[in-house]
Amino acid sequence: VQLQASGGGLVQAGASLRLSCVASGRTFSSYAMGWFRQAPGKEREFVACISYNGGSTYYADSVKGRFTISRDNAKNTVYLEMNSLKPEDTAVYYCAVATGVVGGTSPRQYGFWGQGTQVTVSS
Repeated sequence: VQLQASGGGLVQAGASLRLSCVASGRTFSSYAMGWFRQAPGKEREFVACISYNGGSTYYADSVKGRFTISRDNAKNTVYLEMNSLKPEDTAVYYCAVATGVVGGTSPRQYGFWGQGTQVTVSS
């Protein structure tokens, strides 16, 4: 399985970004997907996840109401729409394939990871 994340960048507080993650080499539509992030000196933290068919989503409290996760199984792609960005959202964002159909908040529930894309939000 290969995951290619893109869409990160340097933006000002209040701006928006959309991250994309394209998966290859596996039956994408059979597994949940998730987004995590890791800031310098901090542990990797859960951001959002989406079930295999997009019917269920779950968000970290810190991003709820600002971020939206979605997927297009025809394109083997999962998205993270990020609005009202804050400096504390600055991190490397990783997409991951879950080991099951509904995902979860622990990195241990994910078996494959992308290389990450940097998001930097200036104040």
